[in-house]
Order: sequence, then structure tokens, then C-alpha cells
Amino acid sequence: MKKIVFISTATAIIGITSFAYFSSHSFMRNEVKAVDDQKHVKHSNEEIPSFPKAAHTAQKIDDTFSLVTNPDSPLVLVNKHRKLPDGHIPKDLIKPNVPFTSPKDKEKTLLRKNAAIALENMFQAAKEDGLELIAVSGYRSYKRQQSLHNTYIKRQGKAEAEAVSAIPGTSEHQTGLAMDISSKSAKYQLEPIFGDTKEGKWVAAHAHKFGFVIRYLEDKTDITGYAYEPWHLRYVGNPYATYLYKHHLTLEEAMDDKK
Repeated sequence: MKKIVFISTATAIIGITSFAYFSSHSFMRNEVKAVDDQKHVKHSNEEIPSFPKAAHTAQKIDDTFSLVTNPDSPLVLVNKHRKLPDGHIPKDLIKPNVPFTSPKDKEKTLLRKNAAIALENMFQAAKEDGLELIAVSGYRSYKRQQSLHNTYIKRQGKAEAEAVSAIPGTSEHQTGLAMDISSKSAKYQLEPIFGDTKEGKWVAAHAHKFGFVIRYLEDKTDITGYAYEPWHLRYVGNPYATYLYKHHLTLEEAMDDKK
């Protein structure tokens, strides 16, 4: 009888221990899953900015293009199928007080006023962190974009050219809200290597604080239609830039743009 009691007690202890072990591990798995799931959940107190819907800010003109109706908005969406009005020139273009690779090329040094001020602040913040950024190319007129695009086509062919160069009228540079930047460590070039430099990594992590986003992300090329451009900054202002950064979204995704 004592043996039976002893065995039963041992069995009970093993059962309790096993229950505790598996319960503990189950709890840990659930906890890990909860933390992982939390990454994809919007916090209830998070400010969700109101992005304009793409369909409400353009009029279809043919099977290929739509014409944007809010060209002066900092949230204007231009891409491969959304064009600016013919002859569009921003009215508040100024030259930001930052270093340029080609300071004598006046057109390339221009940005819209709010974007220019934000760029100055960002460059200053980078400098305070021991990093030197340099501006390469800002505003670009329709005529200049046309010349540049034709050059790409001659060099690389139409298909490849359209992966790296905007069709005239669809360039973000024409909005006056985009600036290409580089650094000495990237040999002042506009190449993907900029994203791997100290300066490029700093920009990727901090640009949103100043209202800028990296417009053409490496893993979103199928959405934007453009190759990865860690040097291409687009001003949208805040809270929009920070929201896009935190949620790793493109303007197309935030504005529900349907191709």
C-alpha cells in the first residue's frame, strides 16, 4: 500500500512539475507573440494624420496619366502616372543656406520656403552630431527634366531610364519639395552607397524629425516604381513625415494610390 502511495505521489509531483514547465513555456511563447504582434498595432493615443486620398487629388486625363489638382500642397503626390499641371512653377522658391556641390547652378539650389528652412535645420543638426551633409540637386524645371530624361534614354534605353528618371511633368523635383543630398564619404555622388555611410544612416533615422522622408525606399520599389534612392529627400512636413517613417510607408500607401 505504501508503494502505491509513493508512486502516486511521485506521479503527482512529476505531473505538477510538467504542468508548471509547459505552462511557463506556453506563457513565454504567448508573451513573445504578444510583443511581436504589438509591433503591428497602432497605439490608441497615436496621432494619425489625415492624408488626402489620391483619388480625390487628381483628374484622369488618359489611360496613362492623371493630372494632380493640388500642386501647391506639401502633400502633393506625383509619380509615374500622376502629372503636375503644364508649366507649373512653385511661387515660393528660395535658396537654403546649406553647402551645395554646384552652388553656381542656381536652379538646382532652390526649394520651396518651408522645405528650405527644414533642410537648413536638418543640416545643422547633422553638423552638431559631427556629420557633414551636402546638397546636390533641388528644384528642376520641366524643361530641365526633359533634357535629363532624354539623356538617360540615350545612355540606358527607355525601360531602364524610367526606373531612375522621371518622365517630364512627373518629377518630384519640379514640385520644389525634393532635394538630393550626399556626403564626402559617398564621394558627393548620388548612389545607393550613400545609404551605407554614417551620414546616410543618420539621415534615414533623423530626416523625419524635420519633415522629410526618403521617398524611394529599398523594399518599396514595386510600389513607387523607382529604384532605391537613399539620397532623395521629399518634404511633406509633420506629423506626416514621422508617421510615414514610423510605419514604413510610402506616400502611395498612405494615400491609397491605385495604379
